[in-house]
Amino acid sequence: MVARTTEGLLFNLPSTRIQAHVSEKVLVVDDDGDTRDLLASALPSFSYTVETVESGAEALARLQTEYFNVVIADINLVGMSGIELCTTLSATWPELPVIMITGYANLVVAIAAIRAGAYDFITKPIVVDALGLVVQRAIERQQLRSEVRRLREVVSNQHLDGMIGDSPVMRRVYELIERVSITNASVLINGETGTGKEMVARALHDRSPRKSAPFVAINCAALPTALLESELFGHARGAFTDARQARTGLFVQAHGGTLFLDEIGEMPLEVQAKLLRALQERKVRPVGGAAEIPFDARLISATSQDLELAVEEKRFRQDLHYRINTVIISTPPLRSRGNDILLLAQHFLKKQAARQDKAVVGMGAAVVRKLLEYGWPGNVRELENCMERAVALAALSELVVDDLPDKLRQHQPARLGLDTLNSEELLPLVEMEQLYVRRVLASVMGNKTRAAQILGLERRSFYRRLARMDKKPAS
Repeated sequence: MVARTTEGLLFNLPSTRIQAHVSEKVLVVDDDGDTRDLLASALPSFSYTVETVESGAEALARLQTEYFNVVIADINLVGMSGIELCTTLSATWPELPVIMITGYANLVVAIAAIRAGAYDFITKPIVVDALGLVVQRAIERQQLRSEVRRLREVVSNQHLDGMIGDSPVMRRVYELIERVSITNASVLINGETGTGKEMVARALHDRSPRKSAPFVAINCAALPTALLESELFGHARGAFTDARQARTGLFVQAHGGTLFLDEIGEMPLEVQAKLLRALQERKVRPVGGAAEIPFDARLISATSQDLELAVEEKRFRQDLHYRINTVIISTPPLRSRGNDILLLAQHFLKKQAARQDKAVVGMGAAVVRKLLEYGWPGNVRELENCMERAVALAALSELVVDDLPDKLRQHQPARLGLDTLNSEELLPLVEMEQLYVRRVLASVMGNKTRAAQILGLERRSFYRRLARMDKKPAS
């Protein structure tokens, strides 16, 4: 029996389309020679390779040795009927779409064909253009179902402590984690908000010799200066109002393990100076305390800012920057991760279906297109929120476009209209500029410094441009 595998599914970001190979194969089963000749001569104009047989038995024999993307079968065959053939095909090759041909357009025939597992049915006389469209949709559905099945298999074998993704940019992240986790080197994780920086930090800890010791995390942007200093270094009793008892700082709490400083770019300069000293001396002095306390904790930092720009603007200490970025790991934006979008969507769908006790198991083809065409400015966090909402609204076992948030439903993929003389297809200059900037960003995995270099812009100018784009996204 021929193994049926995922074929013909091509994804190209950021403007994605599902495309058919030029060699998709169609098997026509009909005991009427005129119908076979008609389809054998007409369907190749749609770039399909067509082969014909006269009976259901011949069709089954061919399918044992050859791969076909679609079967078109007449309902009224001599010997094994088309309905019987369709039932056998659905049981043996459930991913193989079957289109039935009938001379009678009535409800009884339609119900019989669908119950037998047919993808669709058409009536005679055959309109070739209509049949070509049905075949195209059947192949697209087959490819999507095969891809979703593959994605489920990948999701069941998650990478690196829950991180999901099989794209080249994510494989590079996995490789760096594997190589760096066994060392004590300070690591700086940079990337846009919502790209999973803390998950990378936890993977580094969990795969290190320090994994049995604490992983202590703090968001430097969430606390005012005085409280952040107290959290990091601790304080002595009576050091300030309400300090009724001494408190051990996070550096000491993380002794033997890992201290993760999220959004370190937001840390006030006065705290940066104390952090630098602590890293150099491997000791901390609690606020209001007299004695220094030694610690042994690995430092992992994360930021969504461009720290080099922050250094230039005197918002971040250059010496601290050198101290924390022995190794840099960049988490790529979701828009640059290709089919990882579907991997993650399927994972979140399964998670939310279980949490909400809903029998939602898949996504329709139109939903897949929307997910792939959207730019995901909020990255993985936004995708998870989207899938939570979609599952909550879903009324069927498969998500449809109406289940998606408004901004996804209304999103239209950008068109790069340089290769046309049709004025209707050309873009306004502002839209073209925004599209090009986004494509450059995607090509460098969200590295804003590199994108600014490619575009020939000063980083400050580039950041201002991005801020304007975020206020009014390109359509």
